Amino acid sequence: MDRLAGRVALVTGAGQGIGRGIALVFARAGARVCVAELKEHRAERTAQEIRAAG
Repeated sequence: MDRLAGRVALVTGAGQGIGRGIALVFARAGARVCVAELKEHRAERTAQEIRAAG
């Protein structure tokens, strides 16, 4: 599912809740995701999950 291939998504609040879910869905759809989150450990967790998924 590469509907968003070649696109960049900036997702705020990507460390938890709806923002995290959206970041993961966009990544699965092929977008490059910029994770924005106030708490660094939450942002890193989401980024690691995106990287692990490929």
